[in-house]
Amino acid sequence: MTPEQILRHPARVLTEEQRSFYFREGYLLVEKVIPDDWIERLRAASQAFVERSRGVTRSDTVFDLEPDHRPDAPRLRRVSNPDQHDPVIWEYASRSLLADIVADLVGPDVKFHHGKLNYKWAEGGEEVKWHYDIGFWPHTNYSPLTVGTLLYDCGMEQGPLGVIPRSHERELAPQYDAQGRWIGCLNDADLAREDLTKAVYLTGPAGSITLHNCRTLHGSPRNQSDTGRPLLLFTFASADALPYTVNPIKPEHAETIVRGRRAAWAHHDPRPCPMPPDWSGGYSSIFALQQEKAQNATM
Repeated sequence: MTPEQILRHPARVLTEEQRSFYFREGYLLVEKVIPDDWIERLRAASQAFVERSRGVTRSDTVFDLEPDHRPDAPRLRRVSNPDQHDPVIWEYASRSLLADIVADLVGPDVKFHHGKLNYKWAEGGEEVKWHYDIGFWPHTNYSPLTVGTLLYDCGMEQGPLGVIPRSHERELAPQYDAQGRWIGCLNDADLAREDLTKAVYLTGPAGSITLHNCRTLHGSPRNQSDTGRPLLLFTFASADALPYTVNPIKPEHAETIVRGRRAAWAHHDPRPCPMPPDWSGGYSSIFALQQEKAQNATM
């Protein structure tokens, strides 16, 4: 669906001003919209993953570990597909008001794409370099968005999500280096052309959500504070957005309709969509991929 078609449908949760802001700027911050009882349940689920990670010694398809992770001092970068490993998280993604908020921005027919839980530990939790999401999982149109739920208060010192307003309306840059290798972020030449002083950092209290379009340039700095900031992330799309490629992390709930019904027709945006590399041989997380790029740059 186009933004004009989506806006013809009555809003369920958001105001018309919020919906218009999202389509114009490519992102939205909604403060304290998630009830406290949900936040408490999600915090408990998040902590349970940390406890489970104590028994993991190397990254696998579920747990992505920082290099200095230890059983007595866990440093978990990411849990992939947390929705299929904890029923509370899937209930939140599919049955809470979160999907109603998403419907206000992608249309009444909403499908789930994938989820992840990023931790960004205290005292050095890793940065995420500037990138576009759509380059990882291209679709027939640009309705997909990612919604993040702040489980704890997040200020600038915790390394919050940063976005470049209106970048979703520009031509997309390839996320390959000068040698044609996939790096999962802007290469140095494209990054040098960006005015990062325009970045807006989405800080807020626990229970707030961030939403950004799949074309919006975004990233986050390192967490240098003494407080971690787990961020639960889900990607949703309009039901008429069809993936061009198979998701390499194989989410169990991928393509599940969480609001409305399945699309009878695919909607194709005329703007071209960049393609990722062939991941049939395996997938490296964005953290591992971008850190590998940084290490190669210093060699």
